[in-house]
Amino acid sequence: MQLFYAPDIDNETNEFVFDKEESKHIIKVLRKLEGSILHITNGKGFLFICEVILASEKKCVVKINESQFTEPRNFRIHMVVAPTKMNDRYEWFLEKAAEIGVDEITPIICDHSERKIIKTERFDKILISAMKQSNQMYLPVLNEPIKLTDFLSKEISGQKFIAHCEESDKVELKDRIETQQNYTLLIGPEGDFSTNEINKALANGYLPVALGNTRLRTETAALVGCHTFVLANN
Repeated sequence: MQLFYAPDIDNETNEFVFDKEESKHIIKVLRKLEGSILHITNGKGFLFICEVILASEKKCVVKINESQFTEPRNFRIHMVVAPTKMNDRYEWFLEKAAEIGVDEITPIICDHSERKIIKTERFDKILISAMKQSNQMYLPVLNEPIKLTDFLSKEISGQKFIAHCEESDKVELKDRIETQQNYTLLIGPEGDFSTNEINKALANGYLPVALGNTRLRTETAALVGCHTFVLANN
């Protein structure tokens, strides 16, 4: 199934008009004709099965024949991850986490962050592409970057974890997970969280966890954490 994304469609929509760029892609590149069937999600749980009724490169119009709703999972994953020095590594994390099934992502600025300015426009496109490629009906929420200290002041429900590299009493993440919960996992930058940041997180109820016996890059650690949550609930 080839999936298209249209956030403005809802369960009350009867017909939908693609913009000029997407219309050209559908008609000229994919060679869809009138009568062709398209599958569209709004990223909010709905799958719409549609029929092309006007096959124009400038204006592709579809009629919605059927809608299906996918209930959200009984757990939710929020990855709170410091941006990497090289932007492409963070983009790789976003793509793979979306494929695995992350629900929400918040970039955090930490004491040791080398990248302090983050532009999220391209991040949104990567998440949309990964959602479509993996045939998922929910688009992960991408929050604006925030300082870790400000994030720690927020009320967060569910289980809260911090993965860091300092020597301390840490339990493997897989052994801390309670199933069917909301999960929030903090992953620091290449230089790790500062001792002060770790202490603040612990004081705010975050549990220290390990992600294995090897030292992982930021993007790898984030992906391991995301996958561990999914596996624990399957």
